[in-house]
Amino acid sequence: MIQRISTYQRFKMMNPIIQFFRFIYLSLKVLTIVAGGHGGTRKVHQDSHK
Repeated sequence: MIQRISTYQRFKMMNPIIQFFRFIYLSLKVLTIVAGGHGGTRKVHQDSHK
């Protein structure tokens, strides 16, 4: 119980290349949601009102 994170998880956290790609992926997801005018939630509400 002393070592709670495995060596692979620590490698993923400490690897700057993986962190960089995760950051780009998340920022692209946010950008598509914002640029689409929050289309995902708005479509759900429009369909429920019909």
